[in-house]
Order: sequence, then structure tokens, then C-alpha cells
Amino acid sequence: MTGPGWHPVGSERLLVPRNGRPCREGTSVVPHRHSSYIAAWHHERNWTIWGLSNDRLMICGNTKDIRELPQVIRGWAEGASLDEIRQAATFDLLTGRFEVPDNNPADVIASEWQWLLKDADDADWPQYQALIESAHAEPKLRRLYPFTSHWALSFSNTPDYPFSPSFVSIDSPRGTGDYTIREWWNGPALHHVTTAAEAIAIAVGPDPCRPAPDVF
Repeated sequence: MTGPGWHPVGSERLLVPRNGRPCREGTSVVPHRHSSYIAAWHHERNWTIWGLSNDRLMICGNTKDIRELPQVIRGWAEGASLDEIRQAATFDLLTGRFEVPDNNPADVIASEWQWLLKDADDADWPQYQALIESAHAEPKLRRLYPFTSHWALSFSNTPDYPFSPSFVSIDSPRGTGDYTIREWWNGPALHHVTTAAEAIAIAVGPDPCRPAPDVF
């Protein structure tokens, strides 16, 4: 099979879109895995591949060499473990999440924390990393589902949308500045503190400026 958008790579053929929209490739034998997707960049020789498990992103990476993709597609499709797929890839691929085949809430929450910790480590933003690590170290928050909106950290007692009502939202400073605590991400500022530890202490403690959370 040949035609516009098809690039032969050894014994594999990868469908790369001319219009930049992703193409599905590599349907997996593992029931909880969705198909993997590949997209070509418009202005640079680069390809992105990603794959989801139970609607949560498990693999996502970029490469300038399309010949590096077939082994990743094959591993995803044939049910290789995430660690095996990582070993087969020559570029950074894993999001940090681990697969939860039965979608049980406790493991989904733990998986999301692993992604958030990796994302913070990769962000080159020390204040944000300190916030995520401090939040994860607090047992009351670690059992909640963490999520961000505009980089502000919030929590839910359920990992599924719609999330439970917000009880705190914490913004990290860039460079100098304070952490800002709100009740929801774009609400009025309630507190400004200089350290992530102080912000987390306010998040889990009694606060006359906001209703007492009912998630602890």
C-alpha cells in the first residue's frame, strides 16, 4: 500500500498526516489500552506518538527519526509492559503514570501522583516542584486526586470528572514571589506565603478564610 502520507520504514508502514491531524496506528491486544497515535509536526522534522490506557495518557514522546517509532508501536500493540516499551524506545516516552486495568480509584490516584511528580521534575521550575513534592508528602493530600488548572494545584476526592468541589488551589511563584492560596483556581487570593511547606500546611489546616474541607 502506498499513497500520500505513507512512509515505508523497513517492514512497517507508518501513516503520517499531511494536515497535521493525528492518525491512529497500533491497536493494542490489551483491552484497557486505546490505539496509539502518531502526528507529524508542521514546521520541523519531528513526530509525536502517544497512547492512552483507560483514557489516561501513558506514553507520549517526540522523535526526529521516524525509524524509531515501529518498535514502540509494536510493543504497545502486542501488550509489552510500559517498562519494556521504555527500554525499546530511544527517546523519552513514559509519562510516569502506571496502568490500572481495573480503573480502581486508589491506584488511579497513585498513578496520577507519579505523573505529577515526573512532570514537576521535568518542568525546570523549582518552586512548582517543591509544591508538588510537599503536597505528595502530606498523607491527607496524597490520598486525594491531584490536578492542575493553569498550573495551580487542586485536589478531588474522586479521580473522575466532574471533580469534587474545590477546597484549595495553590499557585507557585516563578523566581521570586509568594505561593498564593485560593479556594478555587481563579478565585480571590486568601493567603500569600513564602514556602511550599507553608502553603500545604494551610491547605490541610483549619482556615477561617474558606469553608472547612469535608474530604479529610
